[in-house]
Amino acid sequence: MITIRKIRKQDNATIAAIIRGCLTEFNADKPGTVYYDESTDHLYELFNTPLSTYFIAESEGKTVGGAGIFPSDGLPQDTCELVKMYILPEARQSGIGATLMNECLVAAKQNGYNKIYLETLPELKRAISVYEKFNFTHLERPLGNTGHHGCTVWMSRVL
Repeated sequence: MITIRKIRKQDNATIAAIIRGCLTEFNADKPGTVYYDESTDHLYELFNTPLSTYFIAESEGKTVGGAGIFPSDGLPQDTCELVKMYILPEARQSGIGATLMNECLVAAKQNGYNKIYLETLPELKRAISVYEKFNFTHLERPLGNTGHHGCTVWMSRVL
């Protein structure tokens, strides 16, 4: 049984460990990524920002991943960023990623956004293929000022 819900304060440590574990798994635990962001340890607080949402995925009561949308600094007013989408290895290929993605796309539209942007790393090839399946297209350069200078793959899509 899969449950998708909004983040709670008590999720902070668990989802931070999932994010950092996934980045380590793919040798993507580099400076300039969320691995080193202090906010990764305080996602509940971060996602109290207006027009942002973070979803937690649970399978049989265990947190297995999460994803969110955020009005990152410097993005056009009609654009949000898909952020911190990470899923434990045992929960991949189960549809949880697609479910989280759909929740984020719906939330973005409900919050009045027309476009969604993301940044990732070439090491995360499987994630990139998922984004492509959801009609994200590659960009030549980053948008906005996310602070994630370690990310070298930029993508966006119209909602």
